Amino acid sequence: MSDFTINNLFALDGKVALVTGGSRGLGLHAATAFLLAGAKTVFISARKAGGEQGIDQAVARLNALPGIRGRAIGIAANVAQVDDIARLVTSIQEHESRLDILIANAGATWGGPFEPTPDWSSQKILDLNVRGVFNLARLFAPFLSASGTAKDPSRIIIVSSTAGTNVPHVGDHGTIMYSASKAAAHHLARNLAVELGPRNITTNTVAPGFFPSKLANGLIEQLGGQDQLERDNPRGRLGEPADIAGVMLFLCSRAGSYVNGEDIAVDGGARLGAGRLTKL
Repeated sequence: MSDFTINNLFALDGKVALVTGGSRGLGLHAATAFLLAGAKTVFISARKAGGEQGIDQAVARLNALPGIRGRAIGIAANVAQVDDIARLVTSIQEHESRLDILIANAGATWGGPFEPTPDWSSQKILDLNVRGVFNLARLFAPFLSASGTAKDPSRIIIVSSTAGTNVPHVGDHGTIMYSASKAAAHHLARNLAVELGPRNITTNTVAPGFFPSKLANGLIEQLGGQDQLERDNPRGRLGEPADIAGVMLFLCSRAGSYVNGEDIAVDGGARLGAGRLTKL
């Protein structure tokens, strides 16, 4: 006889999560899903506390969600810097004695022609998208390991991109180093799955396609706008908040406890076609 119900299969009752880059976009969608699924505390980090896309406004929106039992807490941090990550660990430990879920969502991109690419753009991308993710996993691993069990492991989710598995943009609006950084993030997750699995921590990658956001909107316009990209997508639309929320809940709940080292694309199948996205 199975020992689960549909209600508890996707619940996060009592869980404590950290979402980097959680003040907007995909990170905010994930944080929202966790609180609605019963999480006790959801920490969100971003570089800035104030402003219309800063931590403070996001925390206020999250704590105003109807029916939640938990709370959101914001902590300003630049997770491209190891000292800031160490401070983030200490700050979270001041509030909670455990961490069950780490969502490495903060990311950087840059686009432009190949030869004039400034070196600072490559350093910025690699520091946040690869080195920062590695250091997040490394410094939070003891905290996550202490919380995880064989039946209910702690979770690391690296938010990557379908750009990590294809070559989406070259030429005048090329994103070569961004794409390379996301490919590295995918393989980093596989390595962490093997390294940390025995410590009761699973590591998986979520690879979104286009979701309208501050990070993506500029490139969406360069590619012909949202209407054009929707016509080119096999599903006929771009990503919506529920799409990212659903896959996050799957991977972070009991439903995903035996999934480790996998890469889940959330793009409606757009990466599989040789359509508009490859013709810059």
